[in-house]
Amino acid sequence: MKNCMKLRHPYRRLRLTFRQQLRHFATKYSGRVVVEAENGRSFAVEVDAPTLQTDSRGYALPRRDLICKISQILKSPPSASSDPFLDLSDYLDTLTLTLTPSEASEILKSLKSPTLSLRFFRFCPSEIPKFRHDCFTYNRILLIISKSCIPNRLDCVREIVDEMEKFGIKGNISTVNLLIGIFGDGEFKGDGGDELKRCLGLVQKWELRLNCYSYKCLLQAYIRLCNYDKALEVYQEMRMRGYRLDIFAYNILLDALVRDQKVDQVHKVFEDMKKWHCEPDEYTYTILIRMTGKLGKPGESLSFFQEMLSKGISPNLIAYNTMIEALAKGRMVDKSIFVFSKMVDNSCRPNEFTYSIILNVLAAEGQLGRLDEVVEMSKRYMNKSIYTYLIRTLSKLGHASEAHRLFCNMWSFHDRGDRDAYLSMLESLCNAKKVTEAIDLLNKMNEKGVEADAFMYNTVFSALGKLKQISHLHDLYERMKQDGPSPDIFTYNILIASFGRAGEVEEALKVFEELENSNCKPDIVSYNSLINCLGKNGDIDEAHMKFIEMQEKGMNPDVVTYSTLIECFGKTEKVEMARRLFDEMLAAGCYPNIVTYNILLDCLERSGRTSEAVSLYAKLKEQGLTADSITYTILERLQSGSHRTSRIRRQNPITGWVVSPFR
Repeated sequence: MKNCMKLRHPYRRLRLTFRQQLRHFATKYSGRVVVEAENGRSFAVEVDAPTLQTDSRGYALPRRDLICKISQILKSPPSASSDPFLDLSDYLDTLTLTLTPSEASEILKSLKSPTLSLRFFRFCPSEIPKFRHDCFTYNRILLIISKSCIPNRLDCVREIVDEMEKFGIKGNISTVNLLIGIFGDGEFKGDGGDELKRCLGLVQKWELRLNCYSYKCLLQAYIRLCNYDKALEVYQEMRMRGYRLDIFAYNILLDALVRDQKVDQVHKVFEDMKKWHCEPDEYTYTILIRMTGKLGKPGESLSFFQEMLSKGISPNLIAYNTMIEALAKGRMVDKSIFVFSKMVDNSCRPNEFTYSIILNVLAAEGQLGRLDEVVEMSKRYMNKSIYTYLIRTLSKLGHASEAHRLFCNMWSFHDRGDRDAYLSMLESLCNAKKVTEAIDLLNKMNEKGVEADAFMYNTVFSALGKLKQISHLHDLYERMKQDGPSPDIFTYNILIASFGRAGEVEEALKVFEELENSNCKPDIVSYNSLINCLGKNGDIDEAHMKFIEMQEKGMNPDVVTYSTLIECFGKTEKVEMARRLFDEMLAAGCYPNIVTYNILLDCLERSGRTSEAVSLYAKLKEQGLTADSITYTILERLQSGSHRTSRIRRQNPITGWVVSPFR
């Protein structure tokens, strides 16, 4: 085929020549003038097909101009009127040349989209005459797919391998390495072993030989698939063939064997490392220290640690933590603190995990007093986050005194406080029932630049309410309203429940009224707390009125609301009202729990309605609930025929009501 090119101006020839001189990788064309206009302003040139240049091995060199043009076409955004692949077909139809596999590989490399690359890969043999992929283009597309996240990518890889076998295209060792990496990445452990067997079968079929890198890929693949026995077999075959692992591969193998608890093999591989002159690094020794530490052999862990130091290897944070953890597991407090001191001396900053190990072993051995020693030796690394972590951990472990002492240390050491540390200290003091100290801390924290928020106040309110310290509760609430922060819905709910628990009905009603007039509006918890307060203190009618009021405001009573009110009616022997409310509960689609059933069962049993109680128990079983000790106690009373008119008062964990039918 001959291409004609019209030059509109004589100087275009010079410009074309200049461009060809600059683009060293462009395809060179030769041609002759066949038609020239009389005025000389235009002419036609007949261009011959170029002779492709080859490298020293005889492979055609990629034509960069062609690669750039095709890549540009494929990267153009598709539209409703055009498709990049249709444009590419039109472009290729104007050429006599055929795309080479090396050029197709370069185009695949330039495309950023795996989906687009795969489509172009399929396009080449189907739309380009005489085109056939070679192992290099197959390797290229396999590499692209291996790095992609396209759906069913493993199925795509299988199809490509099937295609290679179908058309008799032999891959090279790089193909096998890529396939091992793809099928051994741990994405599917069930079929991974079978796919690796297929890869090894391709090695024989394609008459290839595994090299050192292939063995490393295979070793890592079996480890990722958690097939440690096969990984060990691959390692032994490598040794037999004289291949050596690098330190990275040795560490992967050692870590896998440690996880599989193959202790003897670990020691053997470690000796092989030294025999093959592969010097262990800090990660190698960390693996060995972790293994011996978990085996309860802190002495061996210490030996490995000292060997690492003797070789001039500086332990990193992970190595120090692993060593301290091994010693702590052996309850060697003195040695744990000694290694910790060396860690600090060597300018290795401890993290929260380091302090947690030390803290746990000190707590286990009853030596929490030595925590001050640890804090002192690492004071240059003690920041607010570390203090916060230690205070929070001590509080959770129930060591309020130690947490408070450490908090005082932080108070004097830092000009500005940390909110989390103050909150942890507040919670610790409240859990230890040291509410006076908690109130004092709440008042003083603004000195360190920490503003007390509603959550902190709520923490103290809750503790005061449980201890029924109404005077402190009232004073703190008044101070909160005066100085801030503004109470939130949780504040009001805690106060209503606390005043109700102490029998202060008027105060509870006053807080509820303040809630209604505030920016916060009562929620279902607010009404439940108030109904509980009113009913517990004998004002059943008002409790029922609040129940109706919440329904009128569009709130749906929950199981706690119904259980509380049923308890109210049960205490005053209004059995019919309790029964009616239970039926209303079911009709509203609110399913009773075991507490609700126990309340009503107790009410029916005490009033002598044995048959109704038995029917209610049958309904309990139909709902799939499990009877508890209270249920069985009521049933025993039903069977014995004894009906009590009085009950032992016992706090219910859900409603706060007295529901226990125990004798």
